[in-house]
Amino acid sequence: MKQRHALVATAALTIAGALVALAGPASAQTYDPRYPVCLQVYQGYMDFYFECGYTSIPQCQATASGRSAQCIVNPYYAGPKAKRPPRQKPSTG
Repeated sequence: MKQRHALVATAALTIAGALVALAGPASAQTYDPRYPVCLQVYQGYMDFYFECGYTSIPQCQATASGRSAQCIVNPYYAGPKAKRPPRQKPSTG
């Protein structure tokens, strides 16, 4: 019984090691929070990257035209910088 348990554990570790070895290098995907639209460019079935530098979907679509790419809304867009209203002087009453 112990021998069978050891065999199963060894097989599981071997499979896990093979999966790790077959996985390609991971590249960090970054979203630039300054832009509301990103272009997702496909290089293969599971290989793609983002170009976040577009201010509108039509602008992005012009770049995506004829490419294996799509435009997406940037989930990390920080929004326009809000202008604070001018400070009010304290009233003396």
